[in-house]
Amino acid sequence: MAVSVRPVVASDEQEWLKLFQDYIVFYKASVPKDVIALTWRRLLSREDKMMALIARDAEGRAVGIAALVFHRSTWSSSWYCYLEDLFVASDVRGQGVGRALIEATYAEADRRGAERTYWATQDDNATARKLYDRVGQLTEFVQYRR
Repeated sequence: MAVSVRPVVASDEQEWLKLFQDYIVFYKASVPKDVIALTWRRLLSREDKMMALIARDAEGRAVGIAALVFHRSTWSSSWYCYLEDLFVASDVRGQGVGRALIEATYAEADRRGAERTYWATQDDNATARKLYDRVGQLTEFVQYRR
């Protein structure tokens, strides 16, 4: 599938919102509407070192999104890139959209001099993990949270 990826702009809001809401449903989660609105504003402003990418198919339909967070590390003198959210519309999974978003993430991380790009997924997300095993390296770390 031919896919183009670029940073989101204000006019992408409704398409981004639809995909982001589908992403939340996919993970059986809940995010308050005011937090989603705040997230959109942050992604557009880039003041918080956040940005979003949107993938479009050859017809121009939005088929995937990614949210990137750039931060410093205590283990490096450079930046890290956290690929916080990655979602591909269910009807185009396995057709290269996820790979295109990850490659665009890598390119943006390289452009900004980020030494590491990393992300997390659920252990049972087998479809996505097939791609992740090809484009990244599985680490031995286990995530804990409060």
